[in-house]
Amino acid sequence: MSKSANIMLVHGAWADGSCWSKVILLLQAKGYNVTAAQIPLKSLADDIEVTRRLLSAHTGPTVLVGHSYGGAVITGTATATPQVKALVYITAFGLDEGESLESLSKQGPPSPGSAAIEPDDKGFLWINREKFHKSFAGGATDDEAAIMAAVQKPLGFAAFGGQESTPAWKTIPSWYLTCTDDQMIPPPAQEFLAKRMNATVRSVASSHCPFMSHPQDVADIIALAAESIAT
Repeated sequence: MSKSANIMLVHGAWADGSCWSKVILLLQAKGYNVTAAQIPLKSLADDIEVTRRLLSAHTGPTVLVGHSYGGAVITGTATATPQVKALVYITAFGLDEGESLESLSKQGPPSPGSAAIEPDDKGFLWINREKFHKSFAGGATDDEAAIMAAVQKPLGFAAFGGQESTPAWKTIPSWYLTCTDDQMIPPPAQEFLAKRMNATVRSVASSHCPFMSHPQDVADIIALAAESIAT
């Protein structure tokens, strides 16, 4: 029997919904109704709209989970989706109103992994395949990282510069999983974002992709949020 809380997972840049595969199985084993969004990564507004459309099928209380750029997506999505009762950020961007990934990235020194990001001439950002494992998916196996690099979805320049509207974390309880070995979002930046949103914080010694190397820790913090809204 399914538990009362629904869970929707939103991937970030250079990934797709399948990145949550290990976490999905763990959450389903707990009895949760789990959905993983597939967002186009072309613009923040489009990605929010796609996520809202998917959420329209969820009539009960829902936990909305975002990884990395997906944090910006859930932050904007949940303001107009009253069924969302909890937000979970997995080493993710919890932007404030008017902020963008671009503006936030300029507030501190560049992350080590940012050197692996390469623009193409079509308006998209990619991660260099040779650098993907070390910079993005440390902790994943060689095979897992090779597959992730091969199927990566690029991030549009428009998404990188997209400004956040009213942030949902100001009114919806939030949880944040910080990853202390993250090469993409510096741990101090994660801590700043988590503190600003007054999130319940858990930490794991993981790269930017804890759903690959530490799926149980990811599932546990999501379940913690889900348990808080269960009726």
